[in-house]
Amino acid sequence: GLLSVIQRLKGSPEQELRIVLLGLDNAGKTTLLKCLASEEVSTITPTQGFNVKSVHSHGFKLNVWDIGGQRSIRPYWRKYLGSTDLLIYVIDSADQKRFEETGQELAELTEEESLTGVPLLVFANKQDLVTAAPADEIAEGLSLHTYRDREWQIQACSALSGEGVQDGMNWISSQIMNRTK
Repeated sequence: GLLSVIQRLKGSPEQELRIVLLGLDNAGKTTLLKCLASEEVSTITPTQGFNVKSVHSHGFKLNVWDIGGQRSIRPYWRKYLGSTDLLIYVIDSADQKRFEETGQELAELTEEESLTGVPLLVFANKQDLVTAAPADEIAEGLSLHTYRDREWQIQACSALSGEGVQDGMNWISSQIMNRTK
C-alpha cells in the first residue's frame, strides 16, 4: 500500500508531505488510513477528533491526518488545512441519502483559500456493498468535472478489502512526483 508508493519516490531527507483525509462520519476514513498503513481493519471506532499516521521512506515523510466527520467536528476541519500537499476526500458510496450533504462539504472545502490548487483524490469507498453507486455517477453528482483549479481523481475502492486503494495511491504518487520536479 502506502509504503510501496513512498518507496518509489526520491527526494531530499527533509522532504515532508502533508495529506489531509476528510469525509462525513462513517465514510471509512479511519479504515482507509489503517489500510494504507497495513494495519488491522477489523475493529474501527468512530474518530473523536483526529488520527495522524506518519511513514518514513526513501527521504519522504508522509503525514496523513484523519479528521473526524461528525457534523459537530466539521467546522474545525479548516484549522487543519494549512500547508496541505494533497486532500483525500472519502465518500460512502452506499449512503446515497447523504450524497448532497457530502457534496456540499466537499464544495466548501475546495473553496478554502488554503487548498487553492491542492490536488484532490476522492475515494468512492464501500464499493464492496451491493447498494454502492459507481464512482463515475458520484463524480457526476459532485460536479468534479467543474474543478479547474486543481488536479483531481475519483477512485472506486473498498477500504475493508483494500481493493482500489493502491490505484488511488498510484495517482497520489504521480501527483507528488509532478510537484517535486
